[in-house]
Amino acid sequence: MTDSERVLRRVVPTRSPETIERPRQGNHKETTVARYTDYPAVVVQLADDADAIHTEAVLLGAVAERTSVPVPRLLAHGRLGGRGYLVTEHVDGADLHERFVGLPAGRRQHLARRFGIGLARLHAAFPFESAGSLSVESDGSLVAAGLAPAEAFTAAAEDALTALPGPFDDLRPALLAALDPPERTRRPRLFPWDLRPGNALVSGGDLAAVLDWGDPRAADPALSIAKTEHLVTRWYGTDPDPLRSAFRAGYRSVRPLPAVPRAYRLAAVVTAAVDSQGVVTRPHYPERTGEAAVAIHRAWMTEWLDAGESE
Repeated sequence: MTDSERVLRRVVPTRSPETIERPRQGNHKETTVARYTDYPAVVVQLADDADAIHTEAVLLGAVAERTSVPVPRLLAHGRLGGRGYLVTEHVDGADLHERFVGLPAGRRQHLARRFGIGLARLHAAFPFESAGSLSVESDGSLVAAGLAPAEAFTAAAEDALTALPGPFDDLRPALLAALDPPERTRRPRLFPWDLRPGNALVSGGDLAAVLDWGDPRAADPALSIAKTEHLVTRWYGTDPDPLRSAFRAGYRSVRPLPAVPRAYRLAAVVTAAVDSQGVVTRPHYPERTGEAAVAIHRAWMTEWLDAGESE
């Protein structure tokens, strides 16, 4: 019996799944979808880092409780041996990563606006006293790592620069010089690290669920605006201007949109250029790989290196 099947025995003890599927996995989680004849389908996620998946589960439950951002319903979370697990109801919908480019322009703009609204609602619902990675206190509350926003930004930027492979070496000195934190920062808010179409489902032309809440942080809200806007409006290679306008209008409909320093825009590109395994990510759709992917990331970095101080 696999660990996923053991978890299913705990969470749905009175039923046996009719089918078990193992879809394409991320870098850190083992995912299983179990379907039943007389019970809603469920998703089991397992990870070796039990503390990290516990934090993700607590955040997922809090997002559902405090906001209207669509998320799968959390059914259970816990530990199995040395691993952590979380179980959610399965949400029907299409992978927005695969559908986004093919949607009509107006529908893409609607979804960009929805991402802007969602991020603003997360910022309104999750203020923190400090910045850095989130963890769960003994009382179940979410807390940040105790860093100042500028300190957390510098550490994340340095990690991202270190992870860049050889094809970016000639840009490294300019990137290092440009990634200075701004003198003025705001109260930290939730920074969902990977809020993007690739982690969302769409149904009937609208967002059905945002799926991945791993590696959450707290940061100056302008930093998460920079990264989410990059992943929503620039990543897929379509005309970014209407998407950018829609994203920002969505955010402004909930709370004021802060000015975003150039260093944050540049950090958004750098941190998205390499995944957690040190592999260059695949922008656009159809996805670009190899030298084509490197060229796209380099062009985005150069654009912000040449830009003014803030937008």
